[in-house]
Amino acid sequence: MESNVKELEASLKSSVDKCAAERQGRIRAQQELRKALLQQKTENMDPTSYPMIPIGTVQSCFSTRNGTPRQPLLVPLARACLMFDPMRVPPASLEGLEEYSHIWIIYVFHLNTDLDKLWLEPSRSKIKAKIEAVQGHMILLSGVDLVDGTPVLDVKPYLPYCDSIQDSMVPEWVKEDSLLAVASVIFSESFHSALADCWESVKRSSLYSSQSEMKKLIEQVLSWDIRSSSQRHRPHKSILTVGNVEPAKISPNGEDGEGEETPNPVSEICDPSLIVYHLNLESLEISYTIDCEGNVLVDSVAPASNVPRSNQNRCNYTMWKDKLG
Repeated sequence: MESNVKELEASLKSSVDKCAAERQGRIRAQQELRKALLQQKTENMDPTSYPMIPIGTVQSCFSTRNGTPRQPLLVPLARACLMFDPMRVPPASLEGLEEYSHIWIIYVFHLNTDLDKLWLEPSRSKIKAKIEAVQGHMILLSGVDLVDGTPVLDVKPYLPYCDSIQDSMVPEWVKEDSLLAVASVIFSESFHSALADCWESVKRSSLYSSQSEMKKLIEQVLSWDIRSSSQRHRPHKSILTVGNVEPAKISPNGEDGEGEETPNPVSEICDPSLIVYHLNLESLEISYTIDCEGNVLVDSVAPASNVPRSNQNRCNYTMWKDKLG
C-alpha cells in the first residue's frame, strides 16, 4: 500500500511539473509572438503613423501581474512612483501638478499576453490615480493598478468638469467587479512575527513607512477577490496525500495568462479553504486561503523568489516622508 502511494505521488508530481513547464513555455511563446508582431509593425510602418516612446516608468508595489487590482482606486494604499525620463520631461514641466488631486496615466500593457481577447490591440490604456506628492522628475501616486516596470506614454491632470460623466454606461461584465468584495480578511497568529522578520530586508526600498502600513496594504488588496473567474466559479483542485493534506499552491490571476485555469490531474477538492494562493507585494510573497463564504485567512509572508525587481535607484518612503507629513 505504501509503495503504491509513493508511486502515485511521484506520478502526480511529474504531471504537475509537466503542466508547469508547458505553461511557462506558452507564456514565453506568447511574449515572443507579441515582440515579433510589434517588430513587424515597425518594419511595415506607414509614413503617416505616429510611433510612441515612453516618457517614464512606474515603480509599483505590485511586483507581478498577480494581485494587481482590476481597476484603479480600488486599493487606496496601492502606491507607485512615476519616474519620468529627465531628457524627455524636464522637472519644470511638472510645476503646479501637485495642485491637482488626481491624474490620468496613459500606459502600455507591457506584460500582456492576451493578444486575441476583447480588443485586437490591447497595448495602450488609461487609468486615474491620486497624486500624493511631486518631487523633481517624480510623482508619488496612490490607488494605482499598475505593475512594476509599466512604461508610461503620457499624463494629464483630472478635470472634474469635463472628465466626469454623470450618465455614463458600462457593460454588465464591468458591473460584476463591484461584487468581488470578500467577507473578511483575517491574519494568522504567526503572520505578524513573519512580517517583522521580512520587513528588515525590504524596508529600505519600500514605499511604506512601517510594518503596520504594509499589513494594511495587504488587507486592502485581499479585501477584493483577486482570483481569476475560473478559480472563483470552479476552484482549482487540491493535492491530497494519505493521512495528510498538502495544499495546492496557486497564483490568482495566474502568471500563465489572464483568467486562464491551470490544468490539474487530481480529484475534486474536498474543501476550498485548503487551497493556498500566493500574492507578491514589494518583493514579499503572501500566502492565503479563502473559503466558500469569502473569508480570507492570511497565513504567512516570506521573501519572494524569482521576482525581477531591482533595488537600485528605486523610490522609497524616506524620499517622500517630508512631503507626506
